Order: sequence, then structure tokens, then C-alpha cells
Amino acid sequence: MKNLVIVESPSKSKTIGKYLGKDYTVVSSKGHIRDLATKGKEGLGVDVDNDFAPTYEISKDKKDTVKELREEAKKASKVYLATDPDREGEAISWHLAQELGLDEDAIDRVTFHEITKKAVQEAFESPRAIDMDLVHSQETRRILDRIIGFKLSKLLHNKIRSKSAGRVQSVALKLIVEKEKEIQAFIPEEYWTLDAKFKKDKIEFSAALAKINGKKAALKTQEEAQTAYEACQGNFVVSNIKTTTRKRDARLPFITSTLQQEASTKLSFSAKRTMSIAQRLYEGINVGNGQEGLITYMRTDSTRLSDIYINGARDLIQQEYGKQYLGAYHVSNDANSQDAHEAIRPTNLQNTPEAVKPYLTGEQYKLYALIYTRALASLMAAAKYDSVSLTLSQNGYDFTASGSTLKFDGYLKVYGDYDSSKDVILPQLEQDEQIAAKELKANQHFTEPPARYTEAKLIKALEEDGIGRPSTYAMIIDTIQARGYVTLEKTSESSRTKVFKPTDQGILTTDKLDEFFSDIINVTYTANMESTLDEIADGQAEEVKTLKEFYQRFQPLLDNAYEKMEKKELEKVGEICPDCGGELVYRTGRFGKFISCSNFPKCRYTRQLEKPEKEKPEPTGKVCPECGTGELLKRKSRYGTYFLGCSNFPKCHYMENLEGERIISKKDKAKESTKKTTAKKSTTKKTTTKKKTTTKKTTRKTKKNEE
Repeated sequence: MKNLVIVESPSKSKTIGKYLGKDYTVVSSKGHIRDLATKGKEGLGVDVDNDFAPTYEISKDKKDTVKELREEAKKASKVYLATDPDREGEAISWHLAQELGLDEDAIDRVTFHEITKKAVQEAFESPRAIDMDLVHSQETRRILDRIIGFKLSKLLHNKIRSKSAGRVQSVALKLIVEKEKEIQAFIPEEYWTLDAKFKKDKIEFSAALAKINGKKAALKTQEEAQTAYEACQGNFVVSNIKTTTRKRDARLPFITSTLQQEASTKLSFSAKRTMSIAQRLYEGINVGNGQEGLITYMRTDSTRLSDIYINGARDLIQQEYGKQYLGAYHVSNDANSQDAHEAIRPTNLQNTPEAVKPYLTGEQYKLYALIYTRALASLMAAAKYDSVSLTLSQNGYDFTASGSTLKFDGYLKVYGDYDSSKDVILPQLEQDEQIAAKELKANQHFTEPPARYTEAKLIKALEEDGIGRPSTYAMIIDTIQARGYVTLEKTSESSRTKVFKPTDQGILTTDKLDEFFSDIINVTYTANMESTLDEIADGQAEEVKTLKEFYQRFQPLLDNAYEKMEKKELEKVGEICPDCGGELVYRTGRFGKFISCSNFPKCRYTRQLEKPEKEKPEPTGKVCPECGTGELLKRKSRYGTYFLGCSNFPKCHYMENLEGERIISKKDKAKESTKKTTAKKSTTKKTTTKKKTTTKKTTRKTKKNEE
């Protein structure tokens, strides 16, 4: 009998199966197999009155999977649970153990932070029991999110027609709304600058007014700017020259949040897209010799690197670039860091980006190159700059200019493609030298309102405030957009930068939560709850006590909101219902906004809004991978979401989502199912016919023998 190994993803099972050999069967649970039920009191799946006892049920789409896993487990000599090495993975292993009838105290849990032959084989040499503290932490999180999500969402939908609320998503929305209110309340103030241009030895440089009679310059009006302008008409004197050597240390290797931020700013990837690509790189890519995990586990908040990687990387740096490029190893973990895993790094330094490029998609290559170079660069020497600061003076007015030249590239030797800094050259000038301004100009400005959040800046804010966990940021951002609370818009037509803007419904939702739930839906409480969940994971806090304290605080707020929150009236169309004479109103349903009778459900009159002009398909330049001749076009579905579809439709039905995952329509699935059923019937018919023919032959032969 073989050993059975259960992992989460099918692609990971292929990679691990290759490393373990013929004595192991590796199968996938395809993620979570069960969740809290939606039955019982208020449909919570949680018995609030009985120490928050949860009721779990197998997900509808996983019933066949669980049935197959049970059959495989019965045949196996031993079952190993090898789900992801985090709290969620630990909880999935526990759910599997319960549903498959395994001993929860058995030494059958294996974890590895990179999918390489060495790491996998070492993990199976030292299995452990399921860590129930991690399970309790994850279970507490799930119960909290279920109670808040279900109860708050029901309240808000009933009162103000908002689609949902959540423990973390509502705080993320609150940050965006508060930023918008700062922008709306901002009153611009006028100020002026005095800027000069100089030229010497064919080198032009600029200087700006910095001080007036030794004090910081602050020109608030045109008159003040004009006075300064008139006082600076003669030659300037070089009153100070300061030359220094400036260092820029290498940046730390990626953790989940910094990877999402850098991929957003440097590669224009959304957080969701980044995590999807990173997951694939972690699970394994066929790089010519079978499936191989290319990066370590991508859900981490630690900048720690293993000694094996550090030693290998230092050898590589010295051999490729020289001893002078070797830098010190630094670790800088946040106080909230769990430090359960290493930083995100390549699993094998020999797998350089160029070496594996032929086996990767364009997006996989870009992200892998970013991860590879960042991890390597983190162990390299600082970049050094020759920095010069000049002060040019006249009549008590001091102008400053600064320049810098890269003296030693250090870590930029490998990370330079992702660095936007440029040399600023100043001419050779001497102390007390006089120089005339080529141009002197007073410029009017107005103070700018605070900038809206980009995806990268929102992730940084969530991380700094301790809101959620890095692995949840992509989902949070996706949810608040899907609920119609925020939009992600370009700052200008020509810009690639996109920022979050709250919708009217998003602002209303935040306002009502602030009014009635400010004790719970706020940055401090949410961050403190994350700390408590960490304590549960470490065995230092109790699950039930935490839930009771939360509920005693939450339920009175909810009761008060039901009593005092005003109900938002439905927007009236201004027409009378043709069926019953009631008012027609706008409602929002599964397929968007529509018109309905205000007397629903007594009167069921509805009609669709006039359809807006259909959005034209947008070319992507990608060739259809199925037919090879069509181009993938970005189209909008009837649900308002976007997908890529072949231009040869309806001849070619190929579709994929914006994350590159294949989409098969219900019609195509039905056709495929019909084909399989027909083929099966045909095979059965042939087998039956063959049996009948064989039987007839046998009967004839028997009769002949008898005769």
C-alpha cells in the first residue's frame, strides 16, 4: 500500500509527486473543503449561546473531491497532510483530518516553505502533529468575520442598500473615504518660488531660493516674490560648497506586502494578479526537467533569509561581480511580524531569470526577475554617490543647488533596472566665484491636497496600521471594488497611475459605520484584534474568551443601529406602475440596476433600464492560444466584469479572465458533458454488442459440439 499525500493545489501535487517517488500518491484537496454552515440561528453556522461552537459543512463543489479523498485514504498505509505552511493551511489540514476520519494527534503534518527536492524530502523526514493553536487562531478569525460580515451586511442592506460590510474591508474603505474627505476639505494656499538657471562650461543647472537673511524663505504673495526678484539682479557669489559621499543601502528582500507594492509601481500588476503569478511560481513550473518550485512561499512578513541561500548568494556575487560588491546581511521585521517563513526568494540561484525565461509566460518572467534580483541585491554593497551642495548668494538671498554622481553602483549592479534615480551634474565652481544667472523667474504655486491612495500606497497604509494580514490585502482590495464602494481610476488620460475614489455608496457606508460602530470599525480595534489572533496562535490567548469579549461589545451596537439608523428610501423613477398604480423605483439586482414597483413583492412589475451604448472590445496584442490566429480582445460581460475572448468568436470559444486563467462557458461545459455521455454510451453499446456477438459465437460452437 502506498502513502497518501494531500496538498491544496493540483499543480503543486505534480511537483511534489516527482520528488517523493513511487511509494507515494500525491493528490489535491483543491483548496478549502468545508466552511461554516449557513444554517442555524441567523444562518451564522455559529452557536453564539454555546461558546460560539461552529458547525461546518462540506462545500457543494467539494463533495466529489472529499468522496475521492476518502476512498484514497482507505487504500493508503499512511496519510500525510501537506497543505500550505500558514494558519489557513493548518486549518485546511485539520478539516481534512476530521472529514477523512484521521487522528488529529497523529504525526502526519508536513510543511515546507519551498517546493524543491531537498526541502520536500527533509519535511517528510520530520512530520509533526497538527498545531491546534494555529487552527484556533484561524477559526477565531473566520468566526469573527462571519458574525460581523453576516450581521453588519444584513443591517446595511436593510437600511441603506449597501451590499456588505466586513471586519477588515470596512476599515480599508474607511481609509479611502477619509482621504477623500481630506481632499474635499482642502483649501489651497498661494505661495511663490524664485528659481534661477545658470550655465558654466556648457553645463546648465538650476538653483532655488532657500533662505532670506538666514531664515527659511517663504514667499506668500506676488509682491514678496517681486521684492526678492528685484534684489537678485546682479552677479551671485558662490558662498558655500559642500562635498560629501552619500550611501544608499540595498533594500531588503521582499515580503508579501512589499512585493505587491513594488509589482504595482514597477510592473503595473494588481495585488491580486501579483499573488496569482507568485502562487504559480511557488507551486512549480516545468523548466526542462519537470516541475520545479521557483520561489519560496509568497505569504510571509519576515525579511529573514536562510544561511544556505545567504552563503550561495555571497559566493555568486563574489564570483560574478567581485569582492567589493559583497554587502552585509540585514533583517528588519515589524513588531507584528510572525516570522514563520523566510522572505520571498528564488529556490535555486542557478535558475537565473534568463535561464528560465523560455519556460515562463511574459508576466511570470517579469515577476520572477523582480524577486530574483531583489533577493540577490539585498546581500550586496551599498551604492555610493559623490554629492555636491552649492549655495549661491546675493544681498542676503541664498539659492541652493545640489548634484550627485554615482561613484560605485553596488547593489544597483543587479537592481538598476528598477531604480529611477539619475545623475545630476554640476560644473566645477570655486569658493567666492561670481556667476551671473542666465534666467531668474518668480513662479506662482498653490499647495496641493493630499494624494489619493494608489493600490501600492493603500497596501502600505494597511501594513503600517496593522490592518489584516499581507495575504489578505489582494482580497480586501478586490472586495471593496466588487461591492461598488470604490473605483480605481487613472489620475489623467496620459498617466498609468490609478488611484482609489470612493463612490457615493462607499461614503454613505463609511458614514453610517462611523456613526453606529466607531468602537469596532476603526484602525486601532482592528489592529489590536490582529495582535490577539497572533496571541491565540502562540497559545497565549483563548479563542472563546476573545469571541465573548468581542460579541459583548458588538451586539449592543448592532441593536442600537437597528433601532436608530434611518432607512434609505429607494430612488423614485417618477412614473406610476402600469400594473397596480404604485410608485416605480430603482433597484439593484444581480445583473445591475433595474426598475421595479415599490409595492414588491405584492406587485412584481419590473423592466430593464435602457441599455447604454455597448463598450467596444479593446485589442490586447495577445494571440489566442487555442486557434493561434485570433487576437484576445478585452470585453465586458453582462455582469460588468472584464474578460479576454478570441476575436474569431463564434468559431473559436477561447476565453480567460484578466489573471490569465481559462474560462469555460456553461454552454461549452454542457456540450463537453454531452460528448462524454455520448462517448460513454457508445462505448457501453459497443461492449454490449461485442458481448452479444461473443455469446452468439459461443452458443453456435456449443451447439455444433453437441451435434
